Amino acid sequence: MKLQILLSAFLCTGVAAEAQTNPVITKWLRNTSGLLGRHYNSGSSVPINDADSANVQTVLYSGTSAYIRTKGIPGYVTGPFLDGNPSIATNQNAIFKFPLTPTPKTGTPTPTTMGNIGVFINGVALFDYRDGVSWKNSTSAMAGGPIPGGPGDGVWNRDAVVAEKGGFDCSKGHPAMGNYHHHQNPSAFKLDRNVISTICNLYDADGLYAIDSTKHSPLLGFAYDGYPIYGAYGYKNADGTGGIVRIKSSYSLRSITTRTTYADGSTVTPGPAVSTTYPLGLFREDYQYNATSAATPDYLDEHNGRFCVTPEYPSGTYAYFCTVDANWNSAYPYAVGPTFYGNVVATKVPSITETVTVYNPSTSGVTGETDGTILFNAFPNPTADFVAVQVGQLVTSELSVDVFDMTGRLVQQSKIAQGSTITYVDTRTLYNGDYVIKIYNGSLSLSKKITIAH
Repeated sequence: MKLQILLSAFLCTGVAAEAQTNPVITKWLRNTSGLLGRHYNSGSSVPINDADSANVQTVLYSGTSAYIRTKGIPGYVTGPFLDGNPSIATNQNAIFKFPLTPTPKTGTPTPTTMGNIGVFINGVALFDYRDGVSWKNSTSAMAGGPIPGGPGDGVWNRDAVVAEKGGFDCSKGHPAMGNYHHHQNPSAFKLDRNVISTICNLYDADGLYAIDSTKHSPLLGFAYDGYPIYGAYGYKNADGTGGIVRIKSSYSLRSITTRTTYADGSTVTPGPAVSTTYPLGLFREDYQYNATSAATPDYLDEHNGRFCVTPEYPSGTYAYFCTVDANWNSAYPYAVGPTFYGNVVATKVPSITETVTVYNPSTSGVTGETDGTILFNAFPNPTADFVAVQVGQLVTSELSVDVFDMTGRLVQQSKIAQGSTITYVDTRTLYNGDYVIKIYNGSLSLSKKITIAH
């Protein structure tokens, strides 16, 4: 039985109180310094500044809804897209409306669709598993066979994470007619335990966050039903106990060599036999849902979510997770889907037609989850090649990141840009031993010791 937990965080009195506690208002990465988007051109590792502002521009709220103004441009560098995609990330000039109190769907769940199905906290779109192509299409009879890349008809739907891997940038994103989006866990390829793309070798970027197996993953966004989306790790048990574990998908690849039936055994128009050209996992129908797995606390339901306690929702919420495998490679269905848990009421709106208040918290530079003493993390630790320096959920002004040896000598420097959460320090040229990482701006100074062991 699913654990239904009262969302007491939403039971605030008054709109002002709601704004101080509701993550759908407070957790967006707002651009307060004019940070611009950047992109790489193919063949050059020098980022090019764009004309459009990155991350979320403005957050507004009423008594029932939150409104997010965004251009859909991330603070991390985008591109290039080496599969021939002619687009770059361009201004979407979007206003997204989310409910302050999401509600579960009764009856038949709502399927996810093409295009936006959610928004990450930096204002970038979330798409579902598909790339819009299916094996059988309307031109197959005339052409003498299916045309990969042709329009789909819903039979053997192609998985974008598998089929379009060559077109993802270092941050695992790409644009659709300029609408930059992620289908999957938005962490850089180079940070996976098993690196399956080398694009970060020349075109470096950080993604929205870095996986840390020792901490509950941050809140990464909200689905179109209003429920939050988290990264790959969470509390093992729904009540917040059991330690930190990787939260797992309950979908697995079917044991098939031909594509003639669905997972439930029903007959379907045949697809291509499993082969090196059409590997298992290329199509959504190659997967089956395992209800027995979902009965285990750290496995997810058919929507890729569960009821659980999280740092932002100490009284509990339904939440989706960006699932990965043991190597941290993205695992189907990746974020949300193939159906939503709740009522799909969030939408892109042309304008705001009700009275709203601008959310404008006062902050000294960093906000986010903390145990009272630690506002940032440095990992892996010990490290050999690099260390990722990550703050909580929001950097509202640029942070300097300095690395000192134990004599106090400055040996490396970096920055965390406003509206970002992470930077990387190259440690390959440093000697083995202990070092101190310091992050600071005009009102904040924090330090942490790391060990380099090549």
